[in-house]
Amino acid sequence: MSDSTLNGKLFLRIAPTVAVTILIVAALAFSSATREINNIYDAQLIDDANVLWTLLQRKLDGPLQIAQQRVPDIDFSMDDQLALNQDADDYADAHMFRAWKAGRIVVYSSTAFLSEVPRQNAGFSTLEHGKEEWRIYTLPIPNTEIVIEVGEKLALRKTLVANILLNLFFPLLILVPIIGCLTWLGISSGLSPIRGLVRQIRTRSPDDLSTIRVSELPRDLLPLGRSINHLLGKLSRSLELERRFSDLAAHQLRTPQAGVKLLLQMLAAADTEAERRAIIADLVACSDRATHLIEQLLRLARVSHHPLELKPVRLYELAASLLADFGKIASSRRIQLSLAGDDRALVGADESLLSLMISNVIDNAVKYTPVGGRVEVTIARERDCWCLSVCDSGPGIPTDKHEAVFQRFYRLDTLQNEGAGLGLAIVSDVAARLSATVSLTTPRWGEGLKADLLLPHIENA
Repeated sequence: MSDSTLNGKLFLRIAPTVAVTILIVAALAFSSATREINNIYDAQLIDDANVLWTLLQRKLDGPLQIAQQRVPDIDFSMDDQLALNQDADDYADAHMFRAWKAGRIVVYSSTAFLSEVPRQNAGFSTLEHGKEEWRIYTLPIPNTEIVIEVGEKLALRKTLVANILLNLFFPLLILVPIIGCLTWLGISSGLSPIRGLVRQIRTRSPDDLSTIRVSELPRDLLPLGRSINHLLGKLSRSLELERRFSDLAAHQLRTPQAGVKLLLQMLAAADTEAERRAIIADLVACSDRATHLIEQLLRLARVSHHPLELKPVRLYELAASLLADFGKIASSRRIQLSLAGDDRALVGADESLLSLMISNVIDNAVKYTPVGGRVEVTIARERDCWCLSVCDSGPGIPTDKHEAVFQRFYRLDTLQNEGAGLGLAIVSDVAARLSATVSLTTPRWGEGLKADLLLPHIENA
């Protein structure tokens, strides 16, 4: 089992997203800062070129001088001012200008490269000189042979961008742990309803299956809370049915047990052999009823817990084999058993549960059919289902009792001494598990009982 908490898992999923977002923002900031600084510095070069032309216009418009004129470096003329700002010298060294007339340099700065670097084309260009990259702006003066060139080292721009990013980096170092803490607190706060739900469930006693409070849950957790309440309701109903079943089973088992005890006492007090034989016969009958009741109880429990294994089942063959099991008792009571219908009927069901359901219906019919009567089983197609009908010539069940006889331990007043009242209850439970339908009517001959089992149809394999 993993030791990590839900807080930790969510944080580990959110933290990389935040980190990637910060990196993307930093990359976009770097790209945006570089673009804006390049635009500003390029515009400054244009301004510098125009200012130089304004300042040198009178000199350059005059007669062409043979000697080139070099503008002194700022270091020699502004020592006192440079002491106030140490970066100004680096800034001055990063700039240069050249003034051309008639194809030769007339005026140039101390930082400019001379004729070994030819004049650049009009507009902006980038070149490498002295292992350094320069950004050059060339301004040809219209209707003259004069060209003004100004340039600066690209390292100046890169340094400025790096300084900006460095100034942003340190605040981010402080913000990252703050963002992490706020994220952790936000996750903890968001998960508090789940923790409250867990506490509600954990603090309950095993007997407390009342619904949990869902009014305070956020909308996203309402389906979970309602599902838990639905499950608790089903568990409560199931346990209530189990308790009722246990109480009824205990009550029903006490009756044959009391009978056996009474018969044993009578057997001990019997004076003649004939009395003892009669009491022993009653003991055997009482034991048979108790055994039948226990078997029915076990069958009923099996229905609830049996795992379903749905597969194609040939209904006609199954019904024939089950009828054969009742052949001996039917013969002893001269009951006529018959099977008719479509022998190709194929249904999708769990064979053991289906056998249990059909067997109980036939057993019920045989049990209540009088001597010399008949039990008829037919199989017919009804729309998308196969209908297995079991008809008997017994006393039948009143129409107003058709629903009640499917309840556990329910027995008609006229049949108090017959069965345990579980046969049709087992049939009903199996039908619910197999998605089948059970209904009771009267046979075509007008008396007795007809039980119809509607089973899902599947095509022949």
